[in-house]
Amino acid sequence: MAEHRTECLRAVIVDDEELARAVLREQLGGDPGVEIVAECANGFEAVKAVSELKPDLVFLDVQMPKLDGFEVLELIGREVAVVFVTAYDEYALRAFEVHAVDYLLKPFSAARLGEAVEQARHRLADRAALPISALVASARPKDSPTERIVVRDGSRVDVIPVARLDYVEAQDDYVCLHAEGKRFLKEQTMAECESALDPARFVRIHRSYILNIERLTRVEPYGRESRVAILADGTRLPVSRAGYARLNELL
Repeated sequence: MAEHRTECLRAVIVDDEELARAVLREQLGGDPGVEIVAECANGFEAVKAVSELKPDLVFLDVQMPKLDGFEVLELIGREVAVVFVTAYDEYALRAFEVHAVDYLLKPFSAARLGEAVEQARHRLADRAALPISALVASARPKDSPTERIVVRDGSRVDVIPVARLDYVEAQDDYVCLHAEGKRFLKEQTMAECESALDPARFVRIHRSYILNIERLTRVEPYGRESRVAILADGTRLPVSRAGYARLNELL
């Protein structure tokens, strides 16, 4: 490993396999510039640990049950450096290379791990934020729209199946997800949210609203050249001219 170091990096290891965590722990144990502050066996533990401990670096397994590595990435924010750890995933590897994000391909050597740690140091020193939205979008197969949305509230994580989603509303730098009478705020743009949802089920009816068409009961005129969508629960949403055209294509 490189000799030049500044301060000790506080690291979290996230992997659902105990053996994989042990291997990483042992190899990092030889680096006095890294302190392991937590080990997590799943994504929920990871989000809680990052929220509470504020580490500098996270070693994040890609393939995990409950929450996968990309869902965890969406939730832990841009302040922490991330090194992905994966056995093999063609979409993930392609996305890492396109976006210049460091990853460790299992099994990896101590020398390769040392390179990843130094890369993380440089990213932290440069205050370089991960291109989270672009990375997540390009790491998933294009023919499989997301089936659930993960939202962080402090150290708590809510998992919302898209089938329960009624509509999405723009709110400044966030989107507000409306599902079964509940509201969830997620730091995401409307464009990012729209691109992740199935276009056969969700339509942008207005610059501020994306509608699950299964919740629609009817569309009524509202003033001159404007319309309103009436949902099954009585909610009324504005429909723009362009949104009405998109809606008609699906109905």
